[in-house]
Amino acid sequence: MAERVAALIADNIISPLGFHTSANYDAVKNGRSCLSRYGEEWGGGDPFMAALIRHDEVLAACEAAGISGHETFFEKMAILSIRQALSQCEVDVTSEKTLIILSSTKGNVDLLSHRPDDIAEDQVMLGEAAKAIAANLGNPNQPVVISNACISGASGQIVAARFLEAGYYDHVIVCGVDVLTPFIVSGFQSLKALTDQPCRPFDDDRTGINLGDAAATVIYKGVEKQALKHGDWYLEAGAIRNDAFHISSPSNKGEGCYRALRRVLQNQNLDDIAFLNAHGTATLFNDEMESVAIDRAGLNTLPVNSLKGYFGHTMGAAGVLETIISICALNDGMILPTRGFENLGVSRKIMVTSEMIETDKRSFIKLMSGFGGCNAAMLFKRV
Repeated sequence: MAERVAALIADNIISPLGFHTSANYDAVKNGRSCLSRYGEEWGGGDPFMAALIRHDEVLAACEAAGISGHETFFEKMAILSIRQALSQCEVDVTSEKTLIILSSTKGNVDLLSHRPDDIAEDQVMLGEAAKAIAANLGNPNQPVVISNACISGASGQIVAARFLEAGYYDHVIVCGVDVLTPFIVSGFQSLKALTDQPCRPFDDDRTGINLGDAAATVIYKGVEKQALKHGDWYLEAGAIRNDAFHISSPSNKGEGCYRALRRVLQNQNLDDIAFLNAHGTATLFNDEMESVAIDRAGLNTLPVNSLKGYFGHTMGAAGVLETIISICALNDGMILPTRGFENLGVSRKIMVTSEMIETDKRSFIKLMSGFGGCNAAMLFKRV
């Protein structure tokens, strides 16, 4: 039986840097960040740096696209992103052979404090939000929800590949989306994880995390590997590993992260890999743990970058958004710099990028880690 793989055929990013993938990539390539400082308007807590999207601009774009129902703002962000990705390819979203996967950490959590009269009480549940998104798009299947902390967007793509490789569906749409609320911000503040300065992943002077709003969508098609054409991108390998070290602190040995990396690196030639796009949140513990895992996996000569300095940590969208930007970079023959990084501030000597690097290599690793000891790694290749 011929080997089937998940080929990426369309994508979209909606963030404060733009409402299309090209706008977001161009901004990052030119060194632009969408981070700003916020304070009292978020409930009087400590000031923090974040990348917040303008709701009026999103709603105007939704109205222009005919998305004007009773869906919540969170749901409309997802619908808009999915529709824009669908416009790039010939995929029948109303087919039973097309599945929608929603990846999110918090979904409609804001409904707990304020719920409009036209929104049902159970809409706060992620499953109900996913159903509303699927119904708007006319998809007949029960949507799949992936909510596994920071690795949700990566997990969603790995699950999509498994469905396609098994032949259950012809196409799978993965949308990662999260929108900041005072509830989310206060949660991170209670952990003393936020900073009011631009984040500095892996840097000796890093002081904490920045959060961000985003919706990002990838559409995968199940194809026989030998049928892939020059320039096609596909998910070569993906792994999810949970070391269950602590509810909010990562393993100091990087155990789950290391094991996910070793799984996707089986039978791979490291010389073919251009870079590793890390989780890189700029917290003291996460960056240190990732450096240990990267070093243990024998990847300390591989360029490592983080995109958090451009978008902030976009939670459930991060694994999807950062995959798309990494693909754009390699299509452009570039390895992106880590915005905010100057001096290595982790114990292992990994090669964190501080400048743009040219490359002719055609594959990269995407790495994610999250609360509860969850970790995910993916290896993407271009034919």
